[in-house]
Amino acid sequence: MIELPPVALQVILNFSIGLIVTVSLNIEVGFLGLPQFGRLLAVLTGALVAAAVPGRILAFYMGLPWGADYAYHLYNFRIVAKINEELVRNPALSLGVLLSTLVLAALIGGLVGYLCAYPALRLREAYLGITLLALGDLLMTIAWNYDPLVGGTMGIWVVDPFRFVGAGGARFTFAALFILLVAVLVYAYAELLARSPFGRVLKAVRDAEVAASVYGKDIVKLRTQTLIVGGAIAAVAGALWAFFTGSMKAATYTRLTWTFWPWAFMMLGGIGSNFGVLLGVLLYTVVRTAIIIYKGALSAIIPIDPEWLEYIMIGLIIVTVVLFRPQGIIPERPVLALPRRKLETILGELGREERGTKAA
Repeated sequence: MIELPPVALQVILNFSIGLIVTVSLNIEVGFLGLPQFGRLLAVLTGALVAAAVPGRILAFYMGLPWGADYAYHLYNFRIVAKINEELVRNPALSLGVLLSTLVLAALIGGLVGYLCAYPALRLREAYLGITLLALGDLLMTIAWNYDPLVGGTMGIWVVDPFRFVGAGGARFTFAALFILLVAVLVYAYAELLARSPFGRVLKAVRDAEVAASVYGKDIVKLRTQTLIVGGAIAAVAGALWAFFTGSMKAATYTRLTWTFWPWAFMMLGGIGSNFGVLLGVLLYTVVRTAIIIYKGALSAIIPIDPEWLEYIMIGLIIVTVVLFRPQGIIPERPVLALPRRKLETILGELGREERGTKAA
């Protein structure tokens, strides 16, 4: 298998994960207008599923002891090492673990989104945003302090369903390309959603909730469905990230990385614009990678530590976009219910009928 250089792998991985998370955020914020500041909650849920579930199931399947006298989180490194040996020999099992875990993460992420619908129906604006933000921190605190879940402060190893293609560069290349494929599928789904009747209804609710309600749209149901979809997609990103890194430590999942960065990507590209989101994620990923690569050269030029440059950049992006281009680089464009050619054909037929009626 062709091995991509480390720089390309880093760009592909960060772009893919960032795109999945930001698209899920755009569905909730850009399409429906929810103040979603709890993206960390769904991402962390997916990572917890990948770290806690398949390893225990495979240990039981292989007959590895991890009961009360052999706690999974205490002897995790030994158990996961044996599981990975089996996954290397069994590609079918590896792919089965990968796909089934992603499905499970999506289901539980959707359930978390459904639970978030309860405050979303009763709170508005800043109150909802703060509540969702606190729920994400609550889950992180639980995972950080409850050792049996994912090892607490020590963390645990995560089973590696990508190992069957080989070790080193081959493994990382396959994993990055697989995650890129998932990101492309998620983006395609978001594009179809934007053009569907459901997507148009979401934007109608965002722009005029009272008018949409008057026309018989169930606002409660729409909010719930949107949170379920967004939560499921974000949880898949969390599970993929845990599988790629091969380890899980709850404290590394911060609101900065998994909530505020996606917000910055979305604001930079254009809230409500899927292509704008893609462009925003890509631009930031390339610039951030360049900062990391040329850190040594930058340290001789700028008067600050380059480690803080990407955080300063995020803040500048948000401030600059809000002040000078609040619609983003590529603003949201109206989505036609029918293709333009079809609409032109219909308008032409109506025009001919109207002229025929006047002639008669």
